[in-house]
Amino acid sequence: MKYIANDNSLERELKLNPTVKIISPELREALTETILPNVAYSGKNHLFSTLWGVILKAESRMVGDVCFVGEPAADGEIEIGYGTYENYRGKGYMTEAVACMIDWAKRQDNVRSIFAQTAKDNPASWRILEKNGFVKVDEDGNLLSWRLTFEK
Repeated sequence: MKYIANDNSLERELKLNPTVKIISPELREALTETILPNVAYSGKNHLFSTLWGVILKAESRMVGDVCFVGEPAADGEIEIGYGTYENYRGKGYMTEAVACMIDWAKRQDNVRSIFAQTAKDNPASWRILEKNGFVKVDEDGNLLSWRLTFEK
């Protein structure tokens, strides 16, 4: 996958300006273990397993990524993951992108809630979730768990 290659080949194909990004070990694992296999399986709704690039139109540049980690569970819960590239943090881009993902998820009949986890030492990530209506539901070691439940 061109994204994992991290050589700007994806940006060239999409006619975007190159972006400096670091693919975390957690994202690399999610891509290889969950996201790509789910997209490859034709029986699944690939929209729940697509890594969406967040594009800053003014610069024609990717500034982050956001995804759901697979289809909804039996109880209607999906998990969201996201990351903003270092040079674009603190500007509200991911807050807006997560809001768009929530808006889409609300319109899916089989989605009842969205789950997320953040590191305890990452208050910028908490703020993204809090601004989008998530509530902290658990704390385990260095991880905070968050949930947004829809009224349906």
